[in-house]
Amino acid sequence: MRLLAFTNRTAKEILRDPLTVIFGLGFPIILILLLSAIQANVPVSLFEIDSLTPGITVFGLSFMTLFASTLIARDRETALMTRLYTTPLKAVDFILGYALPIIPIAVVQCIICYVIAVILGLEVTVTILYAVLMIIPIAVFFIALGLLFGSIFNVKQVGGICGALLTNLTAWLSGVWFDLKLVGGVFEKIANALPFVHAVELERAVLAGNYSDMFPHLWWVLGYALGAVIFAIAFFLRQMKKQ
Repeated sequence: MRLLAFTNRTAKEILRDPLTVIFGLGFPIILILLLSAIQANVPVSLFEIDSLTPGITVFGLSFMTLFASTLIARDRETALMTRLYTTPLKAVDFILGYALPIIPIAVVQCIICYVIAVILGLEVTVTILYAVLMIIPIAVFFIALGLLFGSIFNVKQVGGICGALLTNLTAWLSGVWFDLKLVGGVFEKIANALPFVHAVELERAVLAGNYSDMFPHLWWVLGYALGAVIFAIAFFLRQMKKQ
């Protein structure tokens, strides 16, 4: 019951800032429309809709990281959080209470992206549904990463880390804009060691119906998601003990 109450409280806090929610939902849509317009006017295949859309759905989750980190960092700077530390809520309850209301937003963002893609010519198949479902573990990673950063840094710091650093890492090391094999070398090796490219390739494999190809990428995503959740809980617990 305490977890449910805290989750409801977090949801209300999110709804008090509708502009941020609208921006998070709308920015990936703008990217799809813009890049699809570019593709329609160039003679080479740069941003084909069936390859672009899975990438944009993953890239859009970087804003969920910023959203989650700002939410928890802002709460940590208030007297409310100090009072909440004295309640029976555990660190895992706080992390779940922050994450659960954000996951539906991430799913809605994904659904909207695929709806726009269908309007732009993406073939309607059951794999779209599977791709939407598969966005959940990817969203868990991005949200948990935000909660980890928010447990360590203040509001101004998470704005720079998540708003600038993470969005650029997600953009350039995920293969959304270009095939990483074209660059190769150390750049490709670094990208393959991080979860971003695996998240994009997971979505692309599911959308294309290549289910046998999705599992290597899925294990990477699940591993990083689990690690991010564990570290977020550990660092939040550390903050609780400091009070």
